[in-house]
Amino acid sequence: MNKNDLVAVVADKTGLSKADATKSVDGVFDAITESLKSGGEVRLVGFGTFTVTKRAASQGRNPRTGEPIQIKASMQPKFKAGKGLKDAVN
Repeated sequence: MNKNDLVAVVADKTGLSKADATKSVDGVFDAITESLKSGGEVRLVGFGTFTVTKRAASQGRNPRTGEPIQIKASMQPKFKAGKGLKDAVN
């Protein structure tokens, strides 16, 4: 499922127009992104939790040349599925 498919499903389930459903989906994505950018987390009970973790700098290798390279530290978004989502999938 891609974003357009998600918008279509939201529009169908809620009775919203596709334009309004697009705004809603974009609004949810923007809210999650802003919260993660500020270092917070988004906890959706029964669905899951979005968090940000710090990834330390590390040594890597260029697969083409085998030459060692330095990989800089970064922040990585993570998602952990909640019990409700896990139960629904299984």
